[in-house]
Amino acid sequence: MIRALTGFSTRRPWRVIAVWAVVGVFVALMGQALVFRVTHTDSAGFLPREYDAAAALRIAREKFGAEPDADAVTVLVARRDGKPLRDADKKRVQEVARELSATRVEMPWTDEQIPGLSEDYSQTPRVAPAMTAPDGSFALLGARLLGNSTDPGMHSLYRAFQDRAQQEFGEAGLRTGFTGGLADTVDRADAEKTTQTVVGLAMVCLIVLINVFVFRSVLAAIVPLVAVSVVGGAAAGTVVGAALLTGFELDPGTPSMIGTVLIGIGVDYFLFLLFRFREELRRRPQEHHRLVAADVAARVGTAVTSAALTIVAAFATLGVATFGQFRVLGPSVAVSVLVMLVASLTLMPALLAVTGRKMFWPSRALAKAERTGSAGRTGELVARRPLLVLVASLALLGSLAVGVAGVRMDFGTGGTPRDTAAAATAREIAGALPPGVSDPTTVYVTADDGRALDPAALGGLHRAVSKAAGVGRVAAPVFDAEGTAARLDAYLTVDAQSQHARDIVVGPLRQAVREATPAGLTAHVGGTAAVFADVATAVDRDLRTVFPVAAALIALILMVLLRSLAAPVVLLLAVGLCFAATFGASTLVFQHIGGEPGVNFVLPLVLFLFVVALGTDYNILISDRLREEMARGGPARAAVARAVRHTAPAVATAGVVLAASFGSLAVNADPSTRQLGFATALGILLSAFVVSLLLVPAAAALLGRGMWWPVRGARGRRDET
Repeated sequence: MIRALTGFSTRRPWRVIAVWAVVGVFVALMGQALVFRVTHTDSAGFLPREYDAAAALRIAREKFGAEPDADAVTVLVARRDGKPLRDADKKRVQEVARELSATRVEMPWTDEQIPGLSEDYSQTPRVAPAMTAPDGSFALLGARLLGNSTDPGMHSLYRAFQDRAQQEFGEAGLRTGFTGGLADTVDRADAEKTTQTVVGLAMVCLIVLINVFVFRSVLAAIVPLVAVSVVGGAAAGTVVGAALLTGFELDPGTPSMIGTVLIGIGVDYFLFLLFRFREELRRRPQEHHRLVAADVAARVGTAVTSAALTIVAAFATLGVATFGQFRVLGPSVAVSVLVMLVASLTLMPALLAVTGRKMFWPSRALAKAERTGSAGRTGELVARRPLLVLVASLALLGSLAVGVAGVRMDFGTGGTPRDTAAAATAREIAGALPPGVSDPTTVYVTADDGRALDPAALGGLHRAVSKAAGVGRVAAPVFDAEGTAARLDAYLTVDAQSQHARDIVVGPLRQAVREATPAGLTAHVGGTAAVFADVATAVDRDLRTVFPVAAALIALILMVLLRSLAAPVVLLLAVGLCFAATFGASTLVFQHIGGEPGVNFVLPLVLFLFVVALGTDYNILISDRLREEMARGGPARAAVARAVRHTAPAVATAGVVLAASFGSLAVNADPSTRQLGFATALGILLSAFVVSLLLVPAAAALLGRGMWWPVRGARGRRDET
């Protein structure tokens, strides 16, 4: 199957390239235009139904008309001279609020939106007075805009609303500030836009420079990146299309995660092909380059297919997770990797067949004998001193793994950068009101038999919530139209997105609600703090399930692919230790040395999947070459030396490129994203340079052909590729 697919691609390369160019670009553009129609920004919507915050969300939607894409904005209005608001000012605030609620805001169209495909968020906002500061220094308005808060079109609408509000209040001599929800999101995006652009360009330049340095060729540096970019866009578009057809909702971070993953693994797969292609062109100078390309694509295609299927299997295990964001991420990455696999077996071989020896122009490497260099010296060292190399590798990884002692999970959302306008407004509000006033924690109450509620029966609950530790103020109950549900907004004394807020919700607040809810009534606690408290519980449960399932599935796949029992055990133990070392080093850097509350709650799962799955890519590549070299006969240690010499350049280059791709996230303003970027980049480097080039070959040198037990001597491997 693999040989037939790669053979067709090298015989009809221009047809394959044309199909990918047309279909790939079209799907990529459509996916980019439609992605915001399938992304879902409400974390509570991803929680299983049995969780308290999920139940609160259902009541909010069914009884109080809360909409899943409603974006809250808190508007602060104050006098320019800093004096308390006068009666005339307060009257004007109410008048402007009514005017804003009666005026339609048109979304400005930009180059990022495509009319007919992109969502038009033009609407009439809902604006209402919320409260006035005790000292009269400012008044707060609550505004609600409907739309996907991550969509640039929604950002444009918010800016139009902001400009209108500033103009209306400015004419009355009043100043405004905006914070909470959508305002935080837009300010964060604006603050990070330049950084992300610079980092993205730097990453591309780094990948190009690495390839230029390695291959001494312009085409070999540019072609892989262009091809992978097209395929990555097509893969993301495929995921978006599948979500539209199935009604699946994606987490906003999924598309960017797909892009980062695919650029990394796509360039890796192309590099595997390029290195073997160059090696075979040197060895067979008289043979036509298309025949060489077909043979190389078939050989490497087997290893690439094995590696890709391992990644697919690892992420498929997220299907057993209870937290919706994990369940969405799993199939999304799996589908994307499958698209990249198809490209690796069709588009990439076709490009090799078209370019041939010109791929490496102007380098003269094809006319020169292959240099052993550092790769050869590494192979000789591993073959000559395998026990020493094995012990040193285990000692390095083990010492890093010790850092995991005392690890804590941090469920913080990162918040808004402190130097943004939204953060400044939030601090001004917090100086006069409880910090949680712009993002209340809400208690929803319903009767078990669906009857109308007696307002007097809620007095005890209101008093109990007011006295709960960490609650600064509780608003009067608000009833739905039928009077069958009530809402009590509790304003915490801390930021609703902080760990302290989640501790308050899980502890004193929910305890007070349980104890004070009258018989026959049911109460649920919702809001940002409650959602993330329940997310913490769901994630902890999923970690205990996904880890063993993923490990077992990967082990089974490796046994089938490698047709061995011993080799999969070696590889799994190696990547498992690599995961522990990476997690320990990340804990040491961010928690023990950096002083952060802990490591981000998704880090263990994402790191496990990426380090184990992507790190297995390199292990499969080196294992495939080890088996091939051992099948040639001769001493096993000599075969190990040859395998490392031939494979080390590809693994090292691919590891650096993939680490650079993920490492670009380490300069993000969001602390959780920085942790993910740093940890994943470190894990990939350890997988490539320590595990794949040292630990696994050293184990193979010690085990010899017993590495492939029960298949004796690894015979016949070359014929089967």
